[in-house]
Amino acid sequence: QVQLVESGGGLVQAGGSLRLSCAASGSIFSINAMGWYRQAPGKQRELVAAITSGGSTNYADSVKGRFTISRDNAKNTVYLQMNSLKPEDTAVYYCNAALPKDKHEYDYWGQGTQVTVSS
Repeated sequence: QVQLVESGGGLVQAGGSLRLSCAASGSIFSINAMGWYRQAPGKQRELVAAITSGGSTNYADSVKGRFTISRDNAKNTVYLQMNSLKPEDTAVYYCNAALPKDKHEYDYWGQGTQVTVSS
């Protein structure tokens, strides 16, 4: 079993910053991509940022220049530094990890952490 535990969400004023963390634990040999998704009320879940095991990153256009994703492979942990937050960033943020096994890849999700940005 693999578990992802997120932390770092909360309430912040517009223009502020938050740092999310997500630690993976359990039966882990390696992790391919890790990423952060978010889901606002009434909207579909969307990719915010992703990072490969080699450190290549990908961002949603709406967060480019404001958010930074990073990971510590030794700790099986991924981070999301969020700066210049806007009210439209308000959502539940979910951590995702893709783990290889038997020539397949399996997705695991965290429980979600609420980020609320007040105007």
